[in-house]
Amino acid sequence: MSRVHALVVTLFAALALALSACGQAPAAQPLATQPAAPAAGARVVTIGYTASLSGKLNVESVRQQNGLKLWVDQVNAAGGVKLADGTKITFVPKSYDDESNKDRVQELYTRLATEDNADFMVSPYSSGLADAAAVIAEQYGKIMITTGAADDATYKKGYTLVYQLYTPASRYLTGAVDLLAQQDPALKKLAIVHENDKFSTSVGEAVKGYAESKGYKIVLFEGYDSGTSDFAPFINKITQAKPEAILGGGHFQDGSTFAKQLFEKQVPVKYLALLVAPPEPSFAELGAAAIGTVGPSQWEPQASFSQDVATKLGVAWIGPDSAAFVAAYKNAYGEDPSYHAAGGYAAGLALQRAIEQAGSVDTKAVKAVLDKMNLLTFFGNIKFDITAEAHGLQVGHEMVYIQWQGAPGSLAKQVVWPADAATAKLLYPIR
Repeated sequence: MSRVHALVVTLFAALALALSACGQAPAAQPLATQPAAPAAGARVVTIGYTASLSGKLNVESVRQQNGLKLWVDQVNAAGGVKLADGTKITFVPKSYDDESNKDRVQELYTRLATEDNADFMVSPYSSGLADAAAVIAEQYGKIMITTGAADDATYKKGYTLVYQLYTPASRYLTGAVDLLAQQDPALKKLAIVHENDKFSTSVGEAVKGYAESKGYKIVLFEGYDSGTSDFAPFINKITQAKPEAILGGGHFQDGSTFAKQLFEKQVPVKYLALLVAPPEPSFAELGAAAIGTVGPSQWEPQASFSQDVATKLGVAWIGPDSAAFVAAYKNAYGEDPSYHAAGGYAAGLALQRAIEQAGSVDTKAVKAVLDKMNLLTFFGNIKFDITAEAHGLQVGHEMVYIQWQGAPGSLAKQVVWPADAATAKLLYPIR
């Protein structure tokens, strides 16, 4: 062996030893440091978010997280998102338990942005927590898709990188008014009784204004404290006001209790539409008290949006359809998906399409696509307001309204609005 050859061997051996001591190997070097690597490479993108693994929002938040994780798993199993230049994007979720706490949300989203270097963000569940996360995402220049968050106010603060997936609270119950108007144009007297929290109050105030604009008379507009279990005082006021229909509610426990007590007192109304509670499968446990109750849902599996529908509407489509999503979710988690789970999955779909069309994970490029997005998914239409006054507010997605029909022991949810998604006619009047 020549002295030169021996020196080269020694140098390579020393290099290998140094790399080994650092826990590194030449193949692990970033692609950017390997000029010989082909343009068609791979890129791992981090999606940061928090979930309420503990605290009062646990059930809905975990389902939302399950939906997002299912999307990540499916995209990665299929080889990732392929860009026009051949680059394949795969995703890794980075998440923490926010404990259903706003202060934790801001602390953790700051960590996701500054320490974990999340490329994109998805909101925590609930309007309050999403609002707390939005200011952090905007501050650090991170695109955030909000899901499980309906309050309009977040999108009226001048943010430019926060995009809402859910139908806004201002339109949560307006479809219930449209359905009633179609069913019974002569009915004019409404009572609105809602929980006194931020979300339910904003829904109540919005539907009050909308109903009045349609010629309805609001004979009672009343709020009740969160945690109310005895609705007798409110039922007495309803009886005295003599409405023909009742709208309102709040969350699952209070809404279920309100519906049960209205039925027990046989309050003579023709129509009842409540927030949040009716779409949940366990609402059927009310038995006869559940029959006829209408509820708004962000998504129901019976509402069949498809590529054919997208073609008719003249908008883009991205799969899967509802049947495929439901089957995959049940296989992964052993339960039927709620709209919270569907929303988590659809947040991934919106981000996927934006990255595909941008041909990049660059924030400005992806933002430009989101600003122009008009997309139909199994979850419904996705389109954003891009005005300075309400940038990111959802303007495409519409609520689906279900009604419990059948007999106690064999109750089933039916979609009764919008008409092009209905699976049954409205049961009317209910009493």
